[in-house]
Amino acid sequence: MDLDEKTLVMFSGDNGSSFPPNSEIGRLFEQAANGLRGFKRELYEGGLRQAAIARWPGVVPAGRVSDEPWAFWDFLPTVAELTGAKLPDGFHGDGLSLVSFLNGGPAPPREFFYWELHEGRPIQAIRFGDWKAVRSGPSRPLELYDLKRDPGETKDLAADHPDLLAKAETLIKAARVDDPNWPFQERAQKKAGGTKKAKTKA
Repeated sequence: MDLDEKTLVMFSGDNGSSFPPNSEIGRLFEQAANGLRGFKRELYEGGLRQAAIARWPGVVPAGRVSDEPWAFWDFLPTVAELTGAKLPDGFHGDGLSLVSFLNGGPAPPREFFYWELHEGRPIQAIRFGDWKAVRSGPSRPLELYDLKRDPGETKDLAADHPDLLAKAETLIKAARVDDPNWPFQERAQKKAGGTKKAKTKA
């Protein structure tokens, strides 16, 4: 039925390297060979940045390569636009439709990308333009990186750009939605030896 000639196929990885590059398994696969810092469950580029492929003959320009970023949360509005589906009333997503981008245009303009992760210590990151700020814990200071000049996030420029650091803080506050299930705060440390048993009177 030649469905492959009239079907949009998008393929992407889920995350960056799965293991620390100096771990027993990480060393076997040279996962840090791309020069990016970090791995899965971190918010540095090595854990976030992935390549993606889109194929749609006659629509997606063949052979086009773009470094413009997009995120998984853009997939829903993209499919909704392509299929003519109406998103539910009151729906507020973070994604933007990629239809014009897939047609050869630029990626949709946006103010920022925001990430937050709650596996172990809560962490967060925000990217605006070529700048990215990373906080590796609720009580940790924001780090600031210039992804255009330093995609490996090797030099923290927070002290050099207080204006951009302040902008990152403002954007994080605008992006984050409080939820009692996911508080962005330090978690109580478990005491060594487990929990104490309550004393009872004989």
